[in-house]
Formats: sequence, C-alpha cells, structure tokens
Amino acid sequence: MSDRLHGLLTREPRVVTAGASVLAEALTRQAVPVQEVDWRPPATSAAELAVVLGDPRHATANTTAVQRMLTARPHLVDVRPAGEVLGLERGTFLHAGPPITWERASGPMRGALIGAMLFEDLADTPEQAEKLLAAGGVRLDSCHHHHAVGPMAGVVSPSMWMFVVRDFEHGGTAYCSLNEGLGKVLRYGAYGPEVIERLRWMSAVLGPVMQAAVLRHGPMDLKAVMAQALQMGDELHNRNRAATSLFLRELASDLVECEASQSDIAEVLRFVNGNDHFFLNPGMAACKVSADSARDVPGSSLVVAMARNGTDFGIQVSGTGDRWFTGPAGVPDGLYLGAFGPDDANPDIGDSAITETAGVGGFAMASAPAIVRFVGGEVPDALAATRRMYEITLAESSAFQVPILSFRGTPSGIDVTKVVRTGILPVINTGMAGKVPGTGQIGAGLVSPPANIFADAVQALATG
Repeated sequence: MSDRLHGLLTREPRVVTAGASVLAEALTRQAVPVQEVDWRPPATSAAELAVVLGDPRHATANTTAVQRMLTARPHLVDVRPAGEVLGLERGTFLHAGPPITWERASGPMRGALIGAMLFEDLADTPEQAEKLLAAGGVRLDSCHHHHAVGPMAGVVSPSMWMFVVRDFEHGGTAYCSLNEGLGKVLRYGAYGPEVIERLRWMSAVLGPVMQAAVLRHGPMDLKAVMAQALQMGDELHNRNRAATSLFLRELASDLVECEASQSDIAEVLRFVNGNDHFFLNPGMAACKVSADSARDVPGSSLVVAMARNGTDFGIQVSGTGDRWFTGPAGVPDGLYLGAFGPDDANPDIGDSAITETAGVGGFAMASAPAIVRFVGGEVPDALAATRRMYEITLAESSAFQVPILSFRGTPSGIDVTKVVRTGILPVINTGMAGKVPGTGQIGAGLVSPPANIFADAVQALATG
C-alpha cells in the first residue's frame, strides 16, 4: 500500500496551501512546514472570461498587437517646447495618469501644478496659484491623451521642453519632458524657488542645447541604447545609470560642436552627468510610442498603458480604445529616505509605469540586481519578480534580454485575461513622493495595480 502511495504515510508531510490562511496557520502551530501560495480566485466571472477567450478574434488580435509593440523602432528625433509640439496654450497643463480634477488631486500633484503656475508666471505666489487652480483657472488633461508621458506628477506646461520620439516602423510619435534630477523637483511636488529657477534654466539653456545636439546627431536609436543598458545592469525605470552614460556618450561630440556657448555646453554636460535618471524620460517616450503602436486592435486584451495620478491607478487596453479602467492607487512598499516613513507617503503616482507596460522596469529587474538596494528586498526577489511576469504576458522581447536568465527576452505584453486568471499582478518599481505638497521624494519601492481594473477590462471586452 505504502509503495502505491509513494511514501505518503511514512515520510514527513510537505504541505502547500492556497487561498485562505486558516489551514496554514493551524499547521504552523503544529510545527508542520508549510509553503503558502499567494493565490486569489479570479476577480471576474468565469462566464466573462469565457466570452473573451472564446472570441474568434482574440488570439490573432493579441498576436497582432504584441508584435506591433515589439517591432516598434523608437528614435529620438528632436527636442522642442511643449507649446509647439503638443499645441498647449497658456493656462493648459498636462499631468500623469488618468484624468483628474484639482478637487481630487493628491498633495504632490497639487504641488507640481502650483509650481507650473509659478513657472509660467500665471501666479506670483503659491497661495495665489492654489486659489486660481481651485477656481478652475486652468485646463487640466492627461498626458496620455496627447501621446505624452511624464514621470511622477508628470505636469507639463507650454514652456517646458519635450523629447520627441518617432517610431520608424509604425509611424507614431510620443513625447516626454526633460528630467530635472532628484530631490526637491517639480515632478515630486516641490515648488520652492530653487525648483522654479532650475525649470527656467532648463527652458533657456538645457532644452535649446539638447535640441541643437540631437538635430546635429540625427535620429538616435533608443531601443539600441536600452538593449545595451539592460546588459550593463539597468532595468530602465529606477536604474538608468548605464543608459544615461550611453546616451551622453552618443551625444557628446554633437554637444561639443553644436552652436552654443562653451559655458552653456559645459553646464549641460555637468547637469546630465550628475543625473543618473536623465535617460528615464526619453526611455519613457520610447516605451510610450511602442505601446501606442499596439492600440485599437479589436478583440485584443493587451494592456497599452498603465498610469497613476497619485489618487487613481488606471490602465488602457488595446481592444477597448481610449477608455480608462481605474481603481485606488496603492502606497509603494520599500525604503524611505531619512526620517520619512509610510505615514508620509503619497499613493503611487506617475506615467513611468509605461516602462513595465513595454516589458522593462519591474519586468526586467532580473537585469538589475543592484536595484534592490534602492527599492528594498534581496537579489533573489529581483529574479523572482521577472520570472513571475512571464505568467501574465503574451511574448518575450527579442531586443531586451536578461543576461542572468541566459539572455531570455524580457516578459512583454501584459494580458488582462492572464492577470485575472492567475491573480498575479504586474510589478512596478517606483519612486515615492511625500503626500504633503512641496515635500519632494521620500523613498522608493515596489507597487502593484489594484486587481479590479483588470477584471473591469475583461468585463468591457466581454460586453463589447
């Protein structure tokens, strides 16, 4: 009998539990080794999943959408003011995440909008700016509605300069602002005099010098830079040290030879060299234009945008047009700076989750084990995070490869039906902003979207 049971009655039991923790807790009290599996039943009905999976368009639509995303060829072609490339008029501001009003805006979002008002000379004091914003004195809209993305608060005003990235394969264009660096910066909701002074320098010097260098260089293949950076220890969301170095190396001779004063060129070189996150922004635009190429494929359940405004977390799906599926943004779990702690943190914010949408960032953490020193955890956690994402994606990138996984392509193309079926949520590594306006960055960590938004997307796909 014992042979037929493979020693079940004679060996120590090995127990795996899933779902409710009651059984695991009871066994633990009896000193029985237990492996708990974080599993939850699907957040939507089996009938809705069956409708989506049974759609005769579904498999082909997903193949089409994810191949468009993977074959995009994003190139940096220009750097220009937002008023020119996005048609922003005075008094119009873009922001990260799904659409939001001032009344529902978080602390860092409000701080960034106040700073943008001061930068654009629409107000003389923070108090005046806040009063005008509360009275509806400006127009707010999502960056994503304008083929743009912005890190953290993501506020874009007409005078801010933007990276212009064009997809040479599918013809789309995307935009992202220039990176301010770390610490007290507008994107984290700071708006002190040093923030406004830096923004004015970026508008007067950094933008024009970068434009001159980029135009002199000609189109820069951003996918090639990103692929190389992954081999050098970046994951392209919270670690961009290699990518920034490669970017600066690529542009160095053009910067030196462009028509700008030597003092301005030197200042730009010092600024970029001292800002390891400078490449994040053109990288985000590259991911945005890649994801946008996969939009509007009828029947596809591929996620084409993940974004947060500090209040809501939203996704958009290829087969459901421009509709947002939203839920409450969570507070990242990670490491805090100085004396800051969880009570000081604002819920997740920013368009930078477009990196995970395109298969890098948190999905490529195995390429950047050093990232755990920034967001918390251990090296095996970074490897496990990437491996887990293969279960909810449609493909593996041929360009973005993970050396430690034998150069396996990064998991790419989040499928809402796989998220709902497995209960595995996308992993995002992110910075944390203080919830009080003007605080700035207080840490970094990991966060996942709310589960309901994927179930809502499946329901929308099922009902047409």
